[in-house]
Amino acid sequence: MKDFWNNRYKIEDSAYGYEPNEFFKEELAKVKSGKILLPAEGEGRNAIFAAKLGWEVSAFDMSEQGKIKAEKLAEKSKVSIEYAVGEFEELEYQKEHFDTIGLIYAHFTAESKSKYHKTLDKYLKKGGRIIFEAFSKSNLEFNAKNLNSNGPKDIKALFSVDEIKNDFYNYEIIELKEEILELNEGLYHSGLSAIIRFVGIKK
Repeated sequence: MKDFWNNRYKIEDSAYGYEPNEFFKEELAKVKSGKILLPAEGEGRNAIFAAKLGWEVSAFDMSEQGKIKAEKLAEKSKVSIEYAVGEFEELEYQKEHFDTIGLIYAHFTAESKSKYHKTLDKYLKKGGRIIFEAFSKSNLEFNAKNLNSNGPKDIKALFSVDEIKNDFYNYEIIELKEEILELNEGLYHSGLSAIIRFVGIKK
């Protein structure tokens, strides 16, 4: 997978666009800035947006190419972010350190996704917020018709509302829904897609 993402991010253009994810943008604007963690952050579009709003940004990804592009974008935008490269298991953050965690198309393997969610929960303060958007299991239908909707092709690596409820059982649900929308995020997120959006506050 590391080679896959390095190859994707080697292209000169942005794989997923330069603008932040729309849902992330809307939700982050509702809360006071603080410390934020962005797993699987890729080329840094959401990290740079958060930094512009005054957030202290920590991000990570397995792709060195993603980090290179994110740091170039941060320099161009005149903001600072902390960006680590490594597999999830290799990275460790301080417990109850972050005010917000942004999980924007942070797809992990079917075997690890729930475990990773529970690990991330440890890094979030009580009263902290999860902002989540990712492909739902229903997206396989759209993926078959439109390769640019992208997302994992293994249904077990995709998400359901019930899975999110189970993974984040100790959260007050502010929003949790599955919907069909038209993505317009760079080369690889475009067209009709089935997604899940979740905002929760840790109890």
